[in-house]
Amino acid sequence: MAARQRGLALALLVTVQFVLVLDASIVNVALPSIGRDLHFDQADLSWVGNAYTLTFGGFLLFGGRVADLAGRRRMFVAGLALFTAASLAGGLSPDAGALVGARAVQGLGAALVAPAALSLIMTLFTDGPERNRALGLFGAVAGAGGAAGAILGGLLTDWFGWEAVLFVNVPIGAAAIALAPVLLPEARDGRVRGFDLLGAVAVTGGLALLVYALVDGGNAGWSSARTCLRGAGAAALLVAFVAVEARVRHPLVPLGIFRGRSLRGGNLAAVLATMAIFPMFYVMTLYLQQVKGYGPIRAGLGQLPVAVTMAFGAGAGARLITRFGARGPLAAGLAAVAAGLAWFAGMSATGHYAVDVLGPAVVMGLGGGLVFVSVTIAATAGASAEESGLASGLINTAQQVGGALGLAVVVAVASAATRHSSARVPAAALTDGFQAGMLASAGIALAAALVTLLLVPGRPADEPEGAPVTAPPPSRSEIGG
Repeated sequence: MAARQRGLALALLVTVQFVLVLDASIVNVALPSIGRDLHFDQADLSWVGNAYTLTFGGFLLFGGRVADLAGRRRMFVAGLALFTAASLAGGLSPDAGALVGARAVQGLGAALVAPAALSLIMTLFTDGPERNRALGLFGAVAGAGGAAGAILGGLLTDWFGWEAVLFVNVPIGAAAIALAPVLLPEARDGRVRGFDLLGAVAVTGGLALLVYALVDGGNAGWSSARTCLRGAGAAALLVAFVAVEARVRHPLVPLGIFRGRSLRGGNLAAVLATMAIFPMFYVMTLYLQQVKGYGPIRAGLGQLPVAVTMAFGAGAGARLITRFGARGPLAAGLAAVAAGLAWFAGMSATGHYAVDVLGPAVVMGLGGGLVFVSVTIAATAGASAEESGLASGLINTAQQVGGALGLAVVVAVASAATRHSSARVPAAALTDGFQAGMLASAGIALAAALVTLLLVPGRPADEPEGAPVTAPPPSRSEIGG
């Protein structure tokens, strides 16, 4: 494929990934309007966001493997069609149940698209500087999507109503579906014909229950019977999944893939990194609105420096990884994230934006951009062309589970600190909680840096010294027209 067409294909893939990440946060600013119009109970309103997270995280591994077997472009288009149709249905929802259902279907579509998109990048761009640059752009845009959600959500809700945060996906999705057959190659693993249905059911159910327990634990209570049963059910299903994979002829996840040191270390680092980074957006939004009194749009714009600096960090990361491998840049990025989170933990109820938010945001954004591209390259290094969808599904799953787990930890720590605060002013008590939560996140980021240094190899893949870094291009049997 010519360089120009590969560039256009990359632009399409990163645009779609931006929308998928955006949709995890774009509805948050619109929740008050949604609650009023559709008569949500306050306790159920969080499910507008949770339904998307639940199915997105639960079906990612399934989506990655199906992309390998059925075709990556085919699954990209099918998932995008599902996501786009659900976005239209969500904007037209007459009641709360219909909206939550549409959001769940959106998440399912996203779980089919995300690993297929990353796998297509791995197919289009061979190992080495070219792939690192492509993944750098992919990571930068994906990271910026999380920060941009609050900004666009506020603007669209203010100008057009809450329905616009869902309708905005429809023209983008339709255009991407039309362009995909023109710009993207078909790629599949033609060697495997069987499908591990039992394994798919076990891992999807286990991951969905795990994410469910994490996103609803704060409402149900972490020690409640509901949360404990969900956690136990998730553990049982995931153990059963491993047992099934060890026995079936064509496993959904061949356990041999975990022999790769880079894949193991990269995915563990991804869990810890997103545990540290994802809750920062949540805390920053609440701090700006509940403590500093910002409106939704101003609070969203207040997070713009994170998105901008994250793009710069990802671009620098691609060049550093080409020269030094993934381990050093990933550890350095995590150290920067830890420093930024510790700085942000020094916020005060009477502080200034430039000192308490802008400075930490720049440091966290630069470090976060470096982290996202480095951890993606580390976790997918050494994966064969036939297993690129599976490797993509694993890293996406690690990030989704890590984000849900990190938010659960930070909310629990912040809530406890707020309850036990000696401050008499509510804003000061909230700030005490946010400080404790961000210190916990900083500790997790440092733990991730240590894991990186211990478990992620210095070279981009599990290769002996002197081995070539650039992999041969995929064969014709791996890429179809």
